[in-house]
Amino acid sequence: MEEQIAKIKEVALEEIKEATNAKELDDARVKYLGKKGELTSILRGMGSLSPEERPIIGSKVNEVRDELESLIKSRENEFSKLELERKLKEERIDITLPATKIKRGSKHPLNRIIEEVEDLFVSMGYDVVTGPELETDEYCFERLNLPKGHPARDMQDSFYITSEYLLRTQTSAVQARTMMANEEKSPIRVICPGKTYRRDDDATHSHQFSQVEGLLIDKNISLADLKGTLEVFVRKMLGENLELRFRPSYFPFTEPSYEVDVSCFKCGGKGCNLCKQTGWIEVLGSGMVHPKVLKMNGYDPEKYTGFAFGTGLDRLAMFKYGITDIRLLYQNDVRFLNQFDRLDR
Repeated sequence: MEEQIAKIKEVALEEIKEATNAKELDDARVKYLGKKGELTSILRGMGSLSPEERPIIGSKVNEVRDELESLIKSRENEFSKLELERKLKEERIDITLPATKIKRGSKHPLNRIIEEVEDLFVSMGYDVVTGPELETDEYCFERLNLPKGHPARDMQDSFYITSEYLLRTQTSAVQARTMMANEEKSPIRVICPGKTYRRDDDATHSHQFSQVEGLLIDKNISLADLKGTLEVFVRKMLGENLELRFRPSYFPFTEPSYEVDVSCFKCGGKGCNLCKQTGWIEVLGSGMVHPKVLKMNGYDPEKYTGFAFGTGLDRLAMFKYGITDIRLLYQNDVRFLNQFDRLDR
């Protein structure tokens, strides 16, 4: 058997040395060292040997195996080096060719507006708070002075999931949650940006849109505080020279309530197609927090007053960037979004 091992070694070494590529080398490895290889077969047949012969034959086989594996490894390194040299020669990169232009992204116009609004109000001492988009009827309506059967509910065509849960129609629900969570009933100064949902879908309305609402509750808060805050907000977002106009309106959770118009930033108040020749553009709703809302959410209306306001972030983006169709904000059309890339430069 020792002569057989020596013969296998001699032939195997010759085949390994004469291999001209990686495949031939691997075939030789399988032939002699594989599961059904010639050396492996000798090891499997050692059961027929005497106890004295087994360690001698086993040692010889392992010695030959180690020598073959060492040579195979050496030849593999040779072939790897040759393959690398071939690739470097044949697959050279022509650095004189023009590069492929890399498409870069930019901030979405809505994200720009949200960041601007948050930065402004944080600088004025407000906190930014969020809440669930799947809201209960209690926080979306009842705690905002809209009990079941209230006719003002018809103004908002809502997406109800069950009789109790719906997709929130305004971020005012976060204001109610904030008031209820404030166990000390201390002053509040917050804004609530987020997505809201109503059954609308046209060029100026969407079934999903973004709002930001503000709430300030403290002692001795008046309409003058609301007007001053909104003047800073509107002029920062849309233009320093704009004028505000308050028109009486109705919202169940504020009393008195106002619609707020700004002088048209396109024509300067002279009248154009954007403002429908009126010189004014409606931008938000506002008012003093209704005493019933304060009381329902744990605040004493005899001690505390406050104001609230809300506007569509989509609407602000359309005004600020001259966007004519709200649906463009949600279609992820790169041709549209690329226009805002220059604002990052």
